[in-house]
Amino acid sequence: MKELSKRLIFGALFVIILVVSAQHQYALTALFFVFGIICLKEFNLLIEQRNNISYAMFSILYGVLAFWDILTENNNSLDEATQILHVVSVFVLLFLIRDLFSKKSLPKLLTNRYINTTFYISTGILFLLLIAINFGQYSPENIIGIFALIWINDSFAYLIGKNFGRQKLFESVSPKKTVEGFLAGVFFSAIGSYIIFKLTDNLLFSKWLILSVIVSVFGTIGDLIESKYKRQAEVKDSGTLIPGHGGLLDRLDSAIFVAPFIYLFLRILNYVS
Repeated sequence: MKELSKRLIFGALFVIILVVSAQHQYALTALFFVFGIICLKEFNLLIEQRNNISYAMFSILYGVLAFWDILTENNNSLDEATQILHVVSVFVLLFLIRDLFSKKSLPKLLTNRYINTTFYISTGILFLLLIAINFGQYSPENIIGIFALIWINDSFAYLIGKNFGRQKLFESVSPKKTVEGFLAGVFFSAIGSYIIFKLTDNLLFSKWLILSVIVSVFGTIGDLIESKYKRQAEVKDSGTLIPGHGGLLDRLDSAIFVAPFIYLFLRILNYVS
């Protein structure tokens, strides 16, 4: 009970910080930068990377893309740079998905470490910010809605899986995850998408419904990939920052992985509208 109380208290605190920060673009920009640095630190410990190159690369990428409108008035160049970064990021994530289903260890070679810290962790945080920026029309509803879907998916996958789960989803990587839990996450996220639609006015219900499926599928894959990294590192959690939850990366692994895929869907919507 004490552990559950910790999870609830610090989980609620996390939600409050995110929701309050999301009300102003620059507050959210600062928050996500801090999140990025902490997640990089925890991920670097998992892959045994001890230099500061990944922090420098993240800071440069994040600073340039987050404050492009202040640095220059040429938004076309920003869009082109974002598209290139997006394509490379999705490409790297697809390779991580391939490696997840391989019996081999996830890549830890020096070059792959830099690729993963840049195009997995760093760009994941960056695309979370770009989802909120919403192609120049800042929308706190977007990012809060996405996180709400992630929390709904994770919560019901855990509750149903723990109490009713029988068939293992990916036992070699995460023994506690079950097929029943995964399906419950998809189902309740779909219900949650309707509630989010009724509380916001930025997207149609059909769009939120598709987003709920993207969150459930790719968010779960992101959680499994981080679990495989932790299993390789022989640790239970990525850190100890959040009592009852582990590290910040343990809280954001799904969001970081799913962000480029959500951004791809939103970009398609923006292009056809």
